[in-house]
Amino acid sequence: MGKPGALEAEGMGQPVSDELGAHVSAAGGVQRAPARAEEIASTVLQLFTKQPSRWAEPVISVEERDAFRAERGRACIATAVAHDSYLINLSSPDPALWERSLACFTGEISRAQALGLDFVVTHPGNATDGDPTSGIARNAEGVERALAEVTDGPVLLLELTAGSGTSVGGTFENLAAILGRLSPEAQSRVGFCFDTCHAYSAGYDLVRDYAGVFQAFDDVLGLDRLRLFHMNDSKGALGSKRDRHEHIGQGTLGAAPFRRLMEDERFLGVPKILETPKDDDPVAADLKNLHLLRSFRA
Repeated sequence: MGKPGALEAEGMGQPVSDELGAHVSAAGGVQRAPARAEEIASTVLQLFTKQPSRWAEPVISVEERDAFRAERGRACIATAVAHDSYLINLSSPDPALWERSLACFTGEISRAQALGLDFVVTHPGNATDGDPTSGIARNAEGVERALAEVTDGPVLLLELTAGSGTSVGGTFENLAAILGRLSPEAQSRVGFCFDTCHAYSAGYDLVRDYAGVFQAFDDVLGLDRLRLFHMNDSKGALGSKRDRHEHIGQGTLGAAPFRRLMEDERFLGVPKILETPKDDDPVAADLKNLHLLRSFRA
């Protein structure tokens, strides 16, 4: 499929100077990710440093580290983010799973440090015993221990979740409780990732109460700790608890909240990463969504 003609004026294949990007594939090695960000005219990227649905813990070789850093510089990548494994559950009451999750989580931060990434995004996990308070405590302990193990590493971003099942990350208050249990040193390396789909599915009405949602975020967490957006429309209704992403403007959120986000001066410098469907042509799909977001500032 050819690239959309409406994007030609933006300079196809050449990164643009804004804070927009997408999750890109690291197939063939993490060093290939920056070139894939170039394909979508982006200087912002998110990637997995390992297969997200496997426990296997790869080690970044010196050659991979140097190649990624060189490619990042060549491609002028301003912000590089890792998303951690889907298997990690630092809120688990199962001691064996918790220890395995901690080892995996520490490995994620270690690889991100080696690559020189800016952020690691993590889902807070699930308190499968039905006790969210204990789950929050376990999560905070895992975060504290991992950050103590990997010093001078990337900033860790706790991601707001859709709040399904026994999730402990589906409210601003949950995230604040995790942060509040950390030492001051650990707190200095922790921020938040705001996923628009997750927020809407969790019950935060970005469509009818955009201002109120971000006022609540500021009151509970502080906008200064909002370090990253995941820009996703939603297949689920408000408060549905469904984590199902849709193309920008084609879901239940619609275009209006994204226009407001792009125009909001408070967030002009905050990186914004697509996790929208890739369809049959990932490059074309990302370009279409990015073009729409950029058009909101035209």
